[in-house]
Order: sequence, then C-alpha cells, then structure tokens
Amino acid sequence: MPAEHVDVLIVGAGLAGVGAACRMRQRHPGRTVAVLEARGAIGGTWDLFRYPGVRSDSDMFTLGYGFHPWRRAEAIADGPSIRQYIRDTAREYGVDDHVRFHHRVESASWSSDRALWTVTASRSDTGAQVTLTCSFLYVCSGYYRYDEGYTPQLPGVDRYEGTLVHPQHWPEDLDHRGRRVVVIGSGATAVTLVPAMAPEAAHVTMLQRSPSYVMALPSVDPLARLLKRVLPDRVTFPVVRWKNALTMGLFFRLSRRAPGLVRRLIERGVRSALPEGFDVDRHFSPEYRPWDQRLCFVPDGDLFAVLRRGDASVVTDTIDTFTPDGIRLTSGAELPADIVVTATGLNLLAIGGIALDVDGEQVDVGKAVTYKGMMLDGVPNFAMTIGYTNASWTLKADLVAEYVCRLLTHLDEHRLDRATPVLPPGDRPAEPLIDLQAGYVLRSIDRMPKQGHAAPWRLHQNYVRDVLHLRHGSVTEEMDFDVAANRRQSSLSGGGAER
Repeated sequence: MPAEHVDVLIVGAGLAGVGAACRMRQRHPGRTVAVLEARGAIGGTWDLFRYPGVRSDSDMFTLGYGFHPWRRAEAIADGPSIRQYIRDTAREYGVDDHVRFHHRVESASWSSDRALWTVTASRSDTGAQVTLTCSFLYVCSGYYRYDEGYTPQLPGVDRYEGTLVHPQHWPEDLDHRGRRVVVIGSGATAVTLVPAMAPEAAHVTMLQRSPSYVMALPSVDPLARLLKRVLPDRVTFPVVRWKNALTMGLFFRLSRRAPGLVRRLIERGVRSALPEGFDVDRHFSPEYRPWDQRLCFVPDGDLFAVLRRGDASVVTDTIDTFTPDGIRLTSGAELPADIVVTATGLNLLAIGGIALDVDGEQVDVGKAVTYKGMMLDGVPNFAMTIGYTNASWTLKADLVAEYVCRLLTHLDEHRLDRATPVLPPGDRPAEPLIDLQAGYVLRSIDRMPKQGHAAPWRLHQNYVRDVLHLRHGSVTEEMDFDVAANRRQSSLSGGGAER
C-alpha cells in the first residue's frame, strides 16, 4: 500500500508552524498540507512552558503574525494569552484540521528520481510508525529540545531535601506560597520567575553566577494605546509593528557599533530603578557587550519593583554544594531554600533531531551551510525556520513562510519539481549560524548549521534587509532547478512533454 502523500509537510504546530500553514492556505489553497506535531496540543513553546509568570520576551506587535494582528494594546503578553492567540489563528485559518498530534518525525529521505521526501514519524500515543511522502518538507520545530532542559552538574544535589524543579517541566501542583525559593540563573526565565513568585513566597533569591543585561519596558505600547483610540486595528497594527521592528533593529546596531554607550544607558536605567546603594556593578553589569547574549526585558520594571520592596534579592556567587536545607555558596554564605528552581537554560536541537538524507547520503546538519538562513546547501525542497536572536522570532518566521510560498509559485509556473540551493565552489565557511555567546548556544554550536561569507549564504539579523531579499528578492539566485528524473525520462521517451 503506497504511503500517504501531501504536497507540503510542516513539522511543528507552534508559533512558526501554524504561521507557515496559514500562509500556505492563503497563497496555495490548492496544495495539500499536513502539520505533524510531536506533542498533543497546538502552541509549541507557549503550550509547553507553564511556569509562573511565563510571558513573551518580544513585543506582541512583532511576535504576532503579520497577517493576523494582535488586537490588544499590551506589548508584553502572558503565556496563556499567546497560546490562545496561536490556537485562535489556527482555527480561523482552518489550520487546526490539518494538525496531526503525537507524531514525532524521526527521519526524512529525499529521492531525486521521484522528487519526493519519504518521512517517517513515530506516534507517541499508539507506538506505531507512520510513513508519508511530500514534495516539500518545511521544518518549523525551532531549535530547542522540548523533552528536556539543561541542568548543569549541581554538587551535593542528592543531599537536598527540598523541591527541585526545572522551568521546562513545572509541576501543576507546586505551591510556593509562604516558602523560601532560590532561582538559579540570570536569563529571561529567571527574571520572569522572580517577580512572579515573590508576592506569595516568603522570599525569592535569584542566584546567578554572572549577571545579564536587564532593561525595563512598558507592558502597554504607548503608541498602540494612542492609535487604537482613533484608528482601526488594520492601520494601528502595521504602524506599531514597523515602529517596534525598526526600533529594535537600530538598538541592536547601536549596541554593535557603540557598546560602551549602550552599556552606560542600560546601567543608568537599572540604577534609577533600584534603591540607592544597591550594588549594580556586581549584580547587573555583565563583562560581555550588549547583545553578545540576548537582553532580558522586564515589563514595567517588575523585577526591580520586587527588589525594591525586599520581596526578592539577587546574589552573585557560585555554588559550593547543596545542603539538606538549601545551598552553600563558594563565599561561605548559605541560602536556605524550600524550593530550588534551576532556570539554567535549554538544550538546542537542530531541525528537531530529524535524520536527513539525500539519495541515500546522510546530511550532516552541523556542517551544512544555510541559504538565506532557511534552506541547506545541497538539500532539495527543504526549508526550516530559525527566527531572529536580536528581535522577534516571528518577524523572520513570517518572511521565511512568504519566501517558501514564492518558491513554490516559481516551481508551478515553470513546471519544475525541485529547487536546491548550491553553494559556489571554494572554501566552506565554518561560522556559526547563531551569533550569540550564551551558554545554551555554545554548548551545541557544533551541531547547528553554519553560515557563509556573503549573501545569500550569510545571516544578517536585519529585518529591513530580509524584507527586501525574502519578500521581494529573487528566488533563483544560486538555486538549481530541475524536474524529477522519472518525469524527465518519461518526457524523453514520450516525445514532447512540456517542462
């Protein structure tokens, strides 16, 4: 019995996968589409993470879809609101009917003879294996490993008698009211957890080995609030979206060109938000430059507010050992803790861990070079979504979806079956695709794709430039097009089938 065939197979039903499927329904309504989701619900990251206070770290006017406006004035939204927004979008565009849950894609094999991918998935609900074929494989699984977060070696942790939890696997019944909490970490998750838990906990301590840059942003966008009073959403949304995208882009470039200035501006904001005498140099002045790692944004300065009130504190030190009642630090100080949260980061997983091969030859994703940050050299009819690290993920995800739709239109118009990016001859570059110095990136950098020296093989992290190249630029540069080998043979023997 032949495997089921779909024209476009999308992997992942999170923010990117739902957006890609919606774009496909808009631009190519005649194509068959299926979305394979490893988990049991739509929402991806926003369905998985359920820790207290989980929220966006980008404004919703850029994290929301360009084709489906975020209609509230809140710039920073909580996780449940984002999850519902994704599900509402899927329902309104008829995408929810195309999602197949509990399907974890394990391998994909390309055949040039047939111009088809054969995709194998395992079903976590039944244990069965499922095989499908598709003409185009579109991976929207992000680059985080969803089944486990990163926890470093914690000396003496076996002696600890309290509750130990990782934010990626937050227990529904965990009650922190009146309890002493230590949050290990200094990134976006830690600065979210601390102000969310502090009002009900006895005390919350953020224990960090080294500080991060933290900036306060208004939770409600002032321009959006103003425009929504006088203009319809269809006007307000694109104006605020472009304003925020351009502002973040300019801030990133300023950070690269004048890091000392940006450092001083950030630290001035922190000092003004904290009590006089607070040791800002120790707790909020990183050694690295701004945007060498992602900045942490706190809505309305909520982290600084709980520090001012004394509901929470920051300790910059390293762990000597866990004790039965908490943590002893290298300095000799002890932190009593009923609950320890290891907000210590995530593990990366390129293209969801899918094993790719092209005509029987395995694709080493860690050595592959990306084309426009979304395809791989020598891999036909394949795209992946990797969003921006210096701006909203969805800005790039939406552009990738538009580009894939344009590429499929080109194949249709010229009666072609295959599009393959081909890296020009010469030395293969080895620069990492993700230009961040964060621990979660450096731990997995060898397993992530690389980028080249120049366009279209270099990732510029520049939304305006990508709008020009992905939305309006050529879909044929350094791309090899062809028909399926079996169709070519049929054309030759039949005498005259069109190309």
